[in-house]
Amino acid sequence: MRDKLNLVRANLLCMLSMLVWALALPAADLLIASVPPLPLTAARMALASACLLPLWWWLEGGAALRNAPWGRAILIGGSTIGGGAFMLVVGQGMTNAVTVALVSASMPLIAIAIEVVLDARRLTAALVVGVLLSLGGGAMAMSTGAGGVGLGLGALLCFLAVLLFTLGSRATVTAFALLTPLGRTTVTLTGAALTTCAAAGLNALWGGAAPQWALLGLNELAALALFSIGGLAISQMLWIMSVGSLGIALSSLHINATPFYVMGTLFALGGAWNWTQAWAAAVVALGVLVAQGIVRLGPAGTGSAQAP
Repeated sequence: MRDKLNLVRANLLCMLSMLVWALALPAADLLIASVPPLPLTAARMALASACLLPLWWWLEGGAALRNAPWGRAILIGGSTIGGGAFMLVVGQGMTNAVTVALVSASMPLIAIAIEVVLDARRLTAALVVGVLLSLGGGAMAMSTGAGGVGLGLGALLCFLAVLLFTLGSRATVTAFALLTPLGRTTVTLTGAALTTCAAAGLNALWGGAAPQWALLGLNELAALALFSIGGLAISQMLWIMSVGSLGIALSSLHINATPFYVMGTLFALGGAWNWTQAWAAAVVALGVLVAQGIVRLGPAGTGSAQAP
């Protein structure tokens, strides 16, 4: 019973993480128009880190911060989370939020490939069917989305961002196994903040593009708070908690339901209901259940698809 409750909890946390992340994407569109990618990434990482560090210190004490492997955190956070966030901002600036969401749907395939290569995951019929259902549901949901899809270099950068984020998420869980989920999230985001802020500072000294300060007002500050605190600090902590329980492959299946979460939120605020996205979310949910062995493919079942 306890295992089932933990499984339900991990899936609910992952769903909430995807919801918060998806709602923050439009905020990036507002900021990209007036803030260059590198300063925007640095500000986002710094604000997220500034929120999590005091919380970590308050809940776990100063010793947790002093004893953390900060060198490893800077390496992993800067190269994967920070680098991926920068590429995502550049890619979204060259395309749009719809393209980011569509390219992000490739995460289950990337995650499974990583676990097959690095963790010797055994592919099962349940996992394959679950991934196909998740991808199919994501395609259904995106077919009703507003706006066009941008391709080319922007989409490629978005894909590389998803790849780095997936690798970084796995490394956050495996390289900092002795830390709590809050500690894991904080050290990698702080490492990313230090790296991107240093890069942004050097870029400014070398005459790089600066934010258009005259265009930044209360709306942009609110968008930055949503993009940083909601779409990164909170979303990433919930995500790492889920990955720690389910593994990166099973957690990533949830990303294809994000268009439904956005639609549901807008519906609650007075928007229109979209049955295609609702059915698409149901297909994604079925894929999650099949991949985890909760819904069996046959009378005898195929066994759970949990990571070894």
